Amino acid sequence: MAELPDFSDLRALYVNCTLKRSPEPSHTQGLMDASIALMRERDVHVDELRFVDLEVATGVYPDMREHGWATDAWPDEVWPLVEAADILVVGGPIWLGDNSSITKRLVERLYSMSGEFNDRGQYVYYGKVGGAIITGNEDGIKHCAMNLLYSLQHIGYAIPPGADAGWIGEAGPGPSYLDPGSGGPENDFTNRNTTFMTYNLLHLARLLKDAGGFPVGGNLRAEWDGGDHSGFEANPEYR
Repeated sequence: MAELPDFSDLRALYVNCTLKRSPEPSHTQGLMDASIALMRERDVHVDELRFVDLEVATGVYPDMREHGWATDAWPDEVWPLVEAADILVVGGPIWLGDNSSITKRLVERLYSMSGEFNDRGQYVYYGKVGGAIITGNEDGIKHCAMNLLYSLQHIGYAIPPGADAGWIGEAGPGPSYLDPGSGGPENDFTNRNTTFMTYNLLHLARLLKDAGGFPVGGNLRAEWDGGDHSGFEANPEYR
């Protein structure tokens, strides 16, 4: 194996968006655990959340208690982990060919913070890396991953090559990933993609961390609002 950098100062957060509350077994967790094990083998600090277990309000504001909700675990329980993580991996199941409702809620709450800024004056997710893990027993891995990875990059996450992995059994009712005889944990295609995704997340996070974050230049909101548009002309002369 090629010599690897030291990843021990990196932090990763894995958020499982299963519909099942703990301690019910989660097939998505089963595949996420394979990636988590690789991270921990490289001494990465890994935090894990099962999103459905938390009383996270629905909405697109940083604290939904200010918008009519009695409780909201996002500001105090979830956001500190998201903010601290160099790497975010969102895992979830496929339902009706799409991401779960819990996955959608997570994306909305991530979006709620996208107007905040990091210590360089960039949007808060700049310098962070994102990936996706999808499970199910119906088609839709690429569709669900596409939706997630687009959403993550749109709010500021950097996406490395091969940033998604997944497993689906035979289309229609049948065994799920962790079910006996499913073939999921032994599937070479899934295991290869999960491994490549994990290391590509680590490599890109390492590059960004060593660079002090995503480069500054032409991407600072304060400069734009102050009139410095980095060479952009709203009404260039017709040529």
